[in-house]
Amino acid sequence: MGRLFGTDGVRGVANADLTAELALGLSVAAAHVLAEEEESGRSPVGQGRWPGDGRAFEGRRPVAVVGRDPRASGEFLEAAVVAGLASAGVDVLRVGVLPTPAVAYLTGALGADLGVMLSASHNPMPDNGIKFFARGGHKLADELEDRIEETYRGHASGEPWDRPTGVGVGRVRDYGQGLETYVDHLVGALPNRLDGLKVVVDAAHGAASRVSPEAFTRAGAEVITIGADPDGLNINDQCGSTHLAALRAAVVEHGAHLGVAHDGDADRCLAVDATGREVDGDHILAILALAMREAGTLRENTVVATVMSNLGFKLAMEREGIEMVQTAVGDRYVLESMKAKGYALGGEQSGHVIILDHATTGDGTLTGLMLAARVAATGRTLAELASVMEQLPQVLVNVPDVDKTRVGAEPELTRAVQDAERELGTTGRVLLRPSGTEPLVRVMVEAADIEHARAVAGRLADVVKSTLG
Repeated sequence: MGRLFGTDGVRGVANADLTAELALGLSVAAAHVLAEEEESGRSPVGQGRWPGDGRAFEGRRPVAVVGRDPRASGEFLEAAVVAGLASAGVDVLRVGVLPTPAVAYLTGALGADLGVMLSASHNPMPDNGIKFFARGGHKLADELEDRIEETYRGHASGEPWDRPTGVGVGRVRDYGQGLETYVDHLVGALPNRLDGLKVVVDAAHGAASRVSPEAFTRAGAEVITIGADPDGLNINDQCGSTHLAALRAAVVEHGAHLGVAHDGDADRCLAVDATGREVDGDHILAILALAMREAGTLRENTVVATVMSNLGFKLAMEREGIEMVQTAVGDRYVLESMKAKGYALGGEQSGHVIILDHATTGDGTLTGLMLAARVAATGRTLAELASVMEQLPQVLVNVPDVDKTRVGAEPELTRAVQDAERELGTTGRVLLRPSGTEPLVRVMVEAADIEHARAVAGRLADVVKSTLG
């Protein structure tokens, strides 16, 4: 039986892979593991007062913040998670539909013992997922996820839970101030206002449909909003950070200075400039790295990126005298590196950007605001700012329906990669990576010439299919 937790929580097709029973059981297990972890030093929120209204509750129970994106399946999964937590003696603050980084922020700001977010991020609507946050709003280390999974599997196989009764069961409250509290935090983090900017926001019919337009408006921008009418079924559907065509068209149509696009849970941000040209996570990192160095907040003069970052980003940072640290793919690994060394900025080409002074995880709305603030402060166009790096041609091919666990174990595939690397020499590179959230293998090839990159990527994708299919 494979590991339940992937690179970003537990994901699967809702009501098939990710059932109400699984959500409930994992929540009970998480309550036991994380409440144990935080038994000492619990804040006043966990000691008898509800945030917001000050009402007392019985005992010294742990507190959880629970949020979700607008997927229809999130409704029954939220009910299962809340039931599991309350049955384990955890008091629940239900914040409703909010971005993943909002749930992380509120978990820390309210002094809660854990947070739970129901979302499959950029995945299609039928999928859903469960992400847990530890005290302070931090993603869980592998060791904690393993303990939660071990606890869940142990009780699923027959070990009885220690169930509280009477006044020991958890209480559930709706926390309606979450959006206001989070937006105040976002706007307060900005170094300058956005007055005079026209910005298009594509919220992917997702969790940021209210938050992001509100934050940009309060910061002073004129906002045109698209993809902000979630109905539970249209999340990420031909919109948001995975489908930029609508954003490009809207920016050009409205004569906007820039556009920003989120994914379903708004932990990502991609952008387009005034001409509709994409500005990806590498460009955004480069722009923010220079802005933070100028402001004196780029600690250790270092930015953290992953092995998927374009070679052009690395060359740009070298030219600007900024150090670059590379990690495995996944914002959790970027964050681990940042926390270990005290770095302030890191992220991924996909648009996960972590600004550690203001967030504990990737925050798409915060990233978009900071990017717009740099445009406003410098008076330069986004295209001019993005020209700090020249992106080398990069081709990414997703090979679905293969056994991603066998990457690195098939000699024929290993030889094909080595042959490709010799062919590209010093002007390119190859990366094969199993997806952490989907049943596929990603083939990435960079080369000086786009046609060469496509040819190499196509050949490697065929070998992946034939050897792992």
